[in-house]
Amino acid sequence: MSQFEYLRRVSIGQYLPLDSFIHRLDPRAKIVGFISLIIAVSISNNLYSLALALLVSLALIAASRIPFSFAIRGLLPPLPFLLLIATLQLVITPHAETSTAVFGIWKISIYIEGILSALRLLLRFTSLLLILTTLTSSLSTIEMINGLDLLLKPFQMIGVPTANAVLLVQLTLRFITFLALNAEKIAKSQASRGAKWDMPNKNLFNRVQQILPLLIPLFTSSLRQAENLSTAMLARGFASNTARTSMHTYHFSLRDGVFLLLLITAASILFLF
Repeated sequence: MSQFEYLRRVSIGQYLPLDSFIHRLDPRAKIVGFISLIIAVSISNNLYSLALALLVSLALIAASRIPFSFAIRGLLPPLPFLLLIATLQLVITPHAETSTAVFGIWKISIYIEGILSALRLLLRFTSLLLILTTLTSSLSTIEMINGLDLLLKPFQMIGVPTANAVLLVQLTLRFITFLALNAEKIAKSQASRGAKWDMPNKNLFNRVQQILPLLIPLFTSSLRQAENLSTAMLARGFASNTARTSMHTYHFSLRDGVFLLLLITAASILFLF
């Protein structure tokens, strides 16, 4: 994998057009079910509940037929940061006065409370990343936008401009991909002109020095793209108060209800225990 292929280094946000049970579900069931599960995992602080959340996330990956290597790839970018925080949890977590140190490193004593806190942190973030990978890999951008539009449509009766909120989400998702692809293009252009992108023993100063020349052209090209997009929308007669329809028709079936009920039940178990 090339060092310039920023978009391929992460799995979160990349849709995989697979033929699985989860891919065929109604987007409303997937959005509500996965968000409920994410909230429950974020709130839960029980070690057994977090271990169960990891099993649930692995079961969802298997049900969606996502390659396990693809899902694990999403864990690699934040892994050093997570290990650093987990190491800090070993040291800074408060412990009872009656606790006995499990082991010591130099003058630092490690207690069971710190080990459990580090395990909870690793289980929580691993489960969240795997759940997000499954959601974004089984839910296309069009399905997400249409699902959000259908879920938020009842708020239109009280005057909430839900169409504008859905449009904002759609534009944000489009610009994330645009930024990654444009960053690759700029980095390759700079490397072809002699920029040092393969310096050995990169420290923090070298990384900052390498990224700064990338930020200015990326920022200006993003502003230019936003201006072109607004001009194109106005040229096509876009208006925020115009009712728009969708070419996709969704029907909430029995299997969608069963899947949503299963995820809400799993989220309730994680939250209560």
